[in-house]
Amino acid sequence: MDINIRLEEEKDYRIVEEITRAAFSYPDRIKRGKIGCPYEHWMVHELRLRDGIPELSLVAQLENRTIIGHIICSNAVVKKDNQVLPVLNFGPLSVLPEYQHRSVGKALVRAMIERAKRLDYGAILFFGRPEYYPQFGFKEAAVYGISDSEGYNYPSFMAMELKEGYLKDIYGGKYFESDIYNDELNRDIVSSFDREFRLNNQ
Repeated sequence: MDINIRLEEEKDYRIVEEITRAAFSYPDRIKRGKIGCPYEHWMVHELRLRDGIPELSLVAQLENRTIIGHIICSNAVVKKDNQVLPVLNFGPLSVLPEYQHRSVGKALVRAMIERAKRLDYGAILFFGRPEYYPQFGFKEAAVYGISDSEGYNYPSFMAMELKEGYLKDIYGGKYFESDIYNDELNRDIVSSFDREFRLNNQ
């Protein structure tokens, strides 16, 4: 399957949100303690308005120009004492269900990493599946001495230096991402946003 990775354009916005909603609409979400509707499509929408980085919002499309996947990056920081180090966060990473497990996600992640390097970013930190992302070069953030905002480390909190030694001087720091990743904070807003999608799909 041939796919093209390109920058997201304004005309893609709603399509990308629909793809993201479909990618994360799975029935065990409520059982796992998440809100009763997909959350990630609202993340994408909101990130474009504040913390997102347009130069690192990419879509995957087929030869017929059908968009089947998307990845977005946002600004984050690592703080230690009076130091504040800019880093990248990425996610959501979304692929239409019928195209999952066909290397679309891998192509998006690799393209994002290479583009971030060209744009001179120093490091990426994020929360994701520890059995999946090491293939791209991600390691547990603890390797770099960085914890989450509450001081914890765990396998799903990962990091990658895009510039060798970029995280060295912030060893012992804490990671802070956009507050849109807080489910509880945005529960009502997300439910209201998702209602538009449900009405349009009836």
